[in-house]
Amino acid sequence: MEENKKLALLRVLDILKEHSDMDHPLTQERIAELLAKEYGIVVDVKLVGRQLSLLHEAFDKPNSPIVLTSEHRKGTYVEQREFEDSELRMLIDGVLSSRHVTAKYSKDLIEKLCRQSNKYFRPRVKNIYSVDDWNKTDNMSVFLNVELIDEAIVKGRRIKFAYNKYGADKRLHKTSTPRVSPYQLLLHNQRYYLMAWNERFSQMHFYRLDRITEIEILDEPLTDIHNVPGYEGGIDYQKIASGLPYMYTDKLERVEMLVDEGVLDQVVDWFGTKVKIEKSGDRYKVSLLASPRAMEYWALQYVKNVEIIAPKSLREQLKATLQKAVEQYR
Repeated sequence: MEENKKLALLRVLDILKEHSDMDHPLTQERIAELLAKEYGIVVDVKLVGRQLSLLHEAFDKPNSPIVLTSEHRKGTYVEQREFEDSELRMLIDGVLSSRHVTAKYSKDLIEKLCRQSNKYFRPRVKNIYSVDDWNKTDNMSVFLNVELIDEAIVKGRRIKFAYNKYGADKRLHKTSTPRVSPYQLLLHNQRYYLMAWNERFSQMHFYRLDRITEIEILDEPLTDIHNVPGYEGGIDYQKIASGLPYMYTDKLERVEMLVDEGVLDQVVDWFGTKVKIEKSGDRYKVSLLASPRAMEYWALQYVKNVEIIAPKSLREQLKATLQKAVEQYR
């Protein structure tokens, strides 16, 4: 379809973005050919030269989103883009590994990210076509959930929603209908959580975003976060990241454990560099504030190399869990 020649300047820029890079500069003649082929705009080479001069003038400024370079006889190309290819690869890998994004939305997002580079970038992103093989949610409400939750937080309103869990049929089934005060969306362990105060149980909860459906914004003011016990000073993201490795909602306690040297890397990886570590015989004593329920689950992963020594209640709970496991495997 033939376009108006007045659009030539925009189309020259589109052509440079799509077809050029340092290894693929475009001559003025080649740009004129692509204008005619892709947009039906027939112009002479001199006009292309004037358009390139205007584009150089437009982007020749600090913090320009793109940088154009022209080399004598070789042609013109986009030397620098808003996103480097390596940055796009990181973003694409993030989308692929995000379990809270459906396969369809993942494909759409990846295609949008690919369009931030040129045609030579797409063939290198082979795993874009394997998105269906990743473990993804089938909840199509995720992006709508984000919009509605953000709206409720901005308006200072409570929300009501259906909370779901998977059944034996591998489908989501409604298990409860919480009414909560929403505060923040948190990305943790490759999953999105809604951090919200549940007035009914007087407890802060972390709801999986991909388990939420049927959100309704209520005409009720949310509870001020500073009036929530334990959050008088606001939200401490460092405490959440290190003290709630699995987003359990029980009260944080001082947990002490003995670990083998080979597990120290995992301790720092999970709980950060502020965790207290000191030598204790041929092992190391680790002390941190954390959710006892979460720490029980964490310690079980490293049961051969980790020994919980405090609090006593957690140690006894672990002992009972391990004894039950031994009975099951007799």
